[in-house]
Amino acid sequence: MYSEWASLSTQISANSCGAQCFSVLNKFPASAGREVVISVVKQLGTNLGITQNAEPSHLVKDEEVKWCMDVICFGLSLPLQEHETIKDCVNVYCEWLTALHPQPRISVPKPICEDANLYARQIINHFHNLFVPRQGEILPFLYQSKLGSDTIKRQAVLCHRVLRTLQQTAQISQQMDRQTWDTLLLFLLAINEILLAPPTVKDDVGDQLCERVISVLFEVWLLACVRCFPSPSLWKTLQESCAMWRHRVALVDQWNRVNLALTARLLEFSYGPDFTQLKIADEDSQLIPAGMSNDCVAQTWYRFLRMIGNPTALCSPHLISKSSHFVQWALTHEKGAETHQHPCLQMLPQIFLNAIKGISSQVDAFLGLSKTALISLTRSSANAAAPTTPTSGPPSSSSINSLPSIGTEVRTTLSVARPKCNSILHLFGEWLFEAAHIGGDTWLQNRKRQACEASKRPSSMIMENRKGSISLSQPNSLNDPSSLPPTLTIDKYESGRAEAIGTLCKIFCAKKTGEEILPVYLARFYMALQQCLKITESKECDETLASILLHSADLFRLDLDGINVLLPGYIAALEIVLPDKDLKLKTQATAFNRTDLRRSAINILLSIMVLPLHYHNLPIRNLTSDSNEKPLTFIQLKARLMNILMNALQVETDAQNTHMLLGGLLLCVQDAVTFEECELSGNEHLSGQTGQNHEDNLLSSACSERSASLVSGTVSFGGQTPAMSSRDTASAHEYPSLTISDDISVDFTHDFESIASYDNAHALFVRATYLVCHRLISSWKTDLNVSLAALELLSGLARLHIRETDSLVKIVEPSQNLTIISTDALECKRAVKWICDYICYQCSRPPPAHSKDLHSTIVAAFQCTAAWLMQHPYLLQDKDCLQTVLEVVELGISGTKSQSKNGDLPKFKDEKELKPASMRVRDAAENLLTIILEQVGYFPSECGPESISSLLNELALIKHCTHPTGDGSVGVCNTEQAISKFKYFVTENSTILALLEEPLGNDQDPQPTITLLIRGPFGRHAWTMQLRHLPRSKSGIKYHAVNPGRPIPLNDITQRPECEQKNFPEGVDKVQPCVADYSIPTIEQIREQYGASIIGDLEAMLENQSIHEKLAWAESDNSMDSLSHAQECIPPAVCHEFHAARLFLSHFGFLNFEIRNPQNPNESLGAPPQRPLIVLDTTASAFAADLENLDKLSARTHDTVYVFYVKAGQTSASQIIGNMAEDQTYDSHFANMLQTLGWPVQVADHSGWTGFVHNSWSLKNTTESTDRNQSNVSNELSYNGAQHVLYWADVSAEIAFVVPNAWNMRYNSDIDSCSLSSNISDQSTASNVWMRGEDTGPLKSKPRNLSLELDTGSRNKEPIPPTRRKGTVSKPVLLAQAPTKIFLVWLESFEDYLNFPVEDLLAYARTGEELHSMQMPKAADCHVIFVHSLQSGLLRVKLLGPSGRMSFATPLVDGMVLSRRIVGNLVRQTALNISRRRRLDNDNYQPPHVRRRLKVQDIVQKYKMDLTEAELLAHLFHRSI
Repeated sequence: MYSEWASLSTQISANSCGAQCFSVLNKFPASAGREVVISVVKQLGTNLGITQNAEPSHLVKDEEVKWCMDVICFGLSLPLQEHETIKDCVNVYCEWLTALHPQPRISVPKPICEDANLYARQIINHFHNLFVPRQGEILPFLYQSKLGSDTIKRQAVLCHRVLRTLQQTAQISQQMDRQTWDTLLLFLLAINEILLAPPTVKDDVGDQLCERVISVLFEVWLLACVRCFPSPSLWKTLQESCAMWRHRVALVDQWNRVNLALTARLLEFSYGPDFTQLKIADEDSQLIPAGMSNDCVAQTWYRFLRMIGNPTALCSPHLISKSSHFVQWALTHEKGAETHQHPCLQMLPQIFLNAIKGISSQVDAFLGLSKTALISLTRSSANAAAPTTPTSGPPSSSSINSLPSIGTEVRTTLSVARPKCNSILHLFGEWLFEAAHIGGDTWLQNRKRQACEASKRPSSMIMENRKGSISLSQPNSLNDPSSLPPTLTIDKYESGRAEAIGTLCKIFCAKKTGEEILPVYLARFYMALQQCLKITESKECDETLASILLHSADLFRLDLDGINVLLPGYIAALEIVLPDKDLKLKTQATAFNRTDLRRSAINILLSIMVLPLHYHNLPIRNLTSDSNEKPLTFIQLKARLMNILMNALQVETDAQNTHMLLGGLLLCVQDAVTFEECELSGNEHLSGQTGQNHEDNLLSSACSERSASLVSGTVSFGGQTPAMSSRDTASAHEYPSLTISDDISVDFTHDFESIASYDNAHALFVRATYLVCHRLISSWKTDLNVSLAALELLSGLARLHIRETDSLVKIVEPSQNLTIISTDALECKRAVKWICDYICYQCSRPPPAHSKDLHSTIVAAFQCTAAWLMQHPYLLQDKDCLQTVLEVVELGISGTKSQSKNGDLPKFKDEKELKPASMRVRDAAENLLTIILEQVGYFPSECGPESISSLLNELALIKHCTHPTGDGSVGVCNTEQAISKFKYFVTENSTILALLEEPLGNDQDPQPTITLLIRGPFGRHAWTMQLRHLPRSKSGIKYHAVNPGRPIPLNDITQRPECEQKNFPEGVDKVQPCVADYSIPTIEQIREQYGASIIGDLEAMLENQSIHEKLAWAESDNSMDSLSHAQECIPPAVCHEFHAARLFLSHFGFLNFEIRNPQNPNESLGAPPQRPLIVLDTTASAFAADLENLDKLSARTHDTVYVFYVKAGQTSASQIIGNMAEDQTYDSHFANMLQTLGWPVQVADHSGWTGFVHNSWSLKNTTESTDRNQSNVSNELSYNGAQHVLYWADVSAEIAFVVPNAWNMRYNSDIDSCSLSSNISDQSTASNVWMRGEDTGPLKSKPRNLSLELDTGSRNKEPIPPTRRKGTVSKPVLLAQAPTKIFLVWLESFEDYLNFPVEDLLAYARTGEELHSMQMPKAADCHVIFVHSLQSGLLRVKLLGPSGRMSFATPLVDGMVLSRRIVGNLVRQTALNISRRRRLDNDNYQPPHVRRRLKVQDIVQKYKMDLTEAELLAHLFHRSI
């Protein structure tokens, strides 16, 4: 850089050596000169104003001043024992230097004031005498031994005074000329040379002044760059001098300090105010003079950067110790030593580390990773560490920058305006690459080659190119490691090497989308990484390995050319870090946080998990091995990756790390399952084994506790790392598995090999299920987020359709009945059992442990159990599984089990006291029970997954009815008229029964028919019931005719055997009579008692009666109406009139009125008993509206995800929305992803959630309008909700994916105005909150036609504050929290996520629910899932969202890399889990069935009829209108 310029080193040496020759007193004896100095200086010192008032100087001529200066010059060279005299000399000169100030002191002589620059240069030159060693004190180690420490400290104080004066003069003087500046700079260089060039000796004057003299030199030099820019010769001299001071720690520290200050200024004007500001200490920011121009800053910055040369030279003590000062030390050493063996060189590893840290800090500054100053050097020591306090850029309300990255820690983001990687590597790459190779194989080979070349030359003296200094070291000793002391071996530079390779990783991880990096840089980087990733025999994690893992989390996500060649090395590193619970860090100077290290390693793992199945059999080249070696293929690495993931999950203790691993585990299983479905269907397993029996994967079921323990305790999956810890296996017996497991007999070893290979999705599914269930109970049950993540993973596993393995197990039941069950069924049964055990454990925890978080985990566990049962309905066919699940449901609802132990007597329902863990837990248990009874095995119904309720309402049923007159439902055209045909009752205060007594038109059989429309907490259901005396199979034959005719009489006289009728059994006379036999008197006894006359009268009456009866019979026989003359029998007319409602209610027990119980305290006070049936008044005008509002409360949760496409560089909402126009192009993979998110449905025909309140869950339009709407659709991605939308649903949730365009803004504006006016007019009504988003204005102008679609209503995504089951139901209030907004954003350029306009796009993401919340959605509350397509065909994920305890959900994890095969599934699951967690975290949330129950109670309070029992019965006989 300065090769063409001459150095001023000789002038510096001349000034230092000739400083004592300036005075004429050197010609006289020292004692004489001393006397003169004492006399003169003492007199001059009295006039300075230090001890008395200052007086004008008596020196008025130049000759007088020069004579005094000659004396003072000699005085400064006196021995240090003359401290007072030297002090007076320093005081005089310091006062006289004020002549350069704007206001000189009064004691300054007049000649000096008149020509201040001339005299200042002489004074500065005279100051050399204060710093140079005295005669006889040439060597500092002798110098210190001869002088006491007090004397050295006194000299240091005087030196400080001089340096402070010179620095102050340079700062405030306005008249210094170039010669004076050059003199000052040369003087500072000279004194630094004097004090710093010799080897460091502890506590000598050089050691005490080291930091001070260097700081003054640099600060004055910076001033000179503003006032009088130094010449190239001075710059060259400074560079050469600094090379001689590199053994001083303070040099590198001060160099870092100045560089950071200059870099901060450079960034301000180079990249503008929007660039992330580099935060440095205030005192460091003052280093840069205020008047320094931008060009001057740039020039100064680059020159200072190159000041100390290549930092890697610090790793060679031979080079650092080449100066003459070290040679003199070696020559005078008592025992003889080499120059590089001086003790002060032991600080070289620390100096090297500080230098690399300084470079790293500048790299961070250019990348926008703002930090506080690396080292505050004015307060630092030799072992000072670099504080790195991350700061963030300026917040923006309209930018995504205000959203922290999902996770517990806030990761700093790179600046968007950062320079390209090539530019940074041009500046620092050479140093960093060399530093990264220190101690590596390449470095050692180069050193050996240099040593070999040096050994071929004859031994000679090595002349140093500066000052003619001589080194006596032999050439071959320069590279001989054995000659170095133990503290200077190459491994001691490990910390600096780690910092260098970590900095390189940060540079390459800063690559932008589409940015090109020079191949030479990539090659050098890959070589350096391969050298640093080599694993030692001890398999310890050294600083280099830790630094690489900490700073290369994004390395495999950036489309770096050829990056996959490093995959084996990284996997080997992950095998060291992740599976080990007690990681051993081989550190020296840098302390690493083990949790952060593992987190970064997990990030790397998540970015490479999908590579084996993505590239499959492609080979991975080795950078250094011979070409004859067979290269690895990607698929061969799959087992190792699965190994790392499983073992890391077993030993991980940090909650966030566990959360990330769980997301990665579901990613792996999902990817493997989808891969086999898409690409391996019909083929054998990946291993290609075709000769194995069906039992190959039998053990993978882990169907017994014995086998599970054996798997976890003895098998090392993939043969690399240990499996589950002994702690996990020891606790396995605490949670017994299925009782049928012990009867399974298998060959364990054979099956261990099958599961250990992870060769198929089934084996991975089995291991994942077992591991997560086990750790959920043993380790994770007390952590909310980890428990939720584990339950989310289990729910995801339940939804997977694993390819059949054809593995069957023989199970012998106690009854000796042989049953054949699939191993998959055993796995699912085991999983359900573990989840139920988890619920039992959580519920059984002591009361102090019961909290909101605990109950959230229980609710999530119930939801997980429902997912398993829905996907595997055959589990309920198993007696043990059914009992286990129902016991848990009972526990959730009532708080206890009826039978706590197997031997206990069951406690009946009416004997138990209901004490659930919480109302949320009870609601979740009720929901699971309803799913078991209604949905398992029946979902989806004939209506499809879009509905779990009937699609019929009163109007649709009436139109299907046939009146007795046969004319149909004439005159019924609206809902109010249809409702009038029904009778409405409420039972259990939660279920509305709508009874229609008219038969449907498709049934001509005149049976008592009742049509029910049941509205309960879990939906609306329609039933038709008939009272039949014969089964339907026999009722088709008419068993009655119009005239059956008289049967033919049978004249055959049957032979009747004559027998004597006996009233008593034989032998009754033999029985001895008793007193009771005589209780009834005989006729003779009565005759004797009452007399014969009375008995005679009675006999006469009997005889007369007999005569009258005979006459009556005779008269009847002669009459025409007698039986002999009767008409033929005609059957009565068929009855068409039934009181079917009364029959139904009676038969089903709804009319069993309870008898008053005086023991009941409520009834003893006069309160009537609870009636099983409540009649509703359907004549009220608002009844139909309230009933419709009830139908507009969905029985499932509903969510909406808004999908956006962002082209490269787009930052405005209008541009992003415009991408969905018909004439726009987009990535074809984006369209494919949309098709995997859900099912495309037509809004006009859809009866589920559409993303908008007004047209969800309602009867739809006619077929003609549907066809017309369909014909207008021309864009295949027109899923904006106007005509088409993407939809997905399961038994408990619905989700709509909306792709907004310009139509959504116009539509939302219309809806807002209509809804606002509707709300203002209806605010006085009690139920306005339930009527949100109803069809108003033009939206309701279309008539509702007959359709069998669901007519249930909208439900707010966020809850209404609970009005739980009290005696009187209070009115619901408005939502206390805005609905969750979830965005899915496809990025062409990954960096655009920083400027994504969330706030502006909220206007396009409206469902109609926002007006009913107390606050509108904010950008900070939105969850954003960014998906970026890599050149490899994989997808990179970025998650942003509100910072909360439960904000982040699995399976997607920030930074994860996905395959396109599974992106839709994982995005959908993540969106659903985010919404579920948001609801769990909301104190006011109410499940859908609770909200429907509360609405029913509200209807009961408004429309119930207080009828007595008699009035109720009479009402049943009253026919509807």
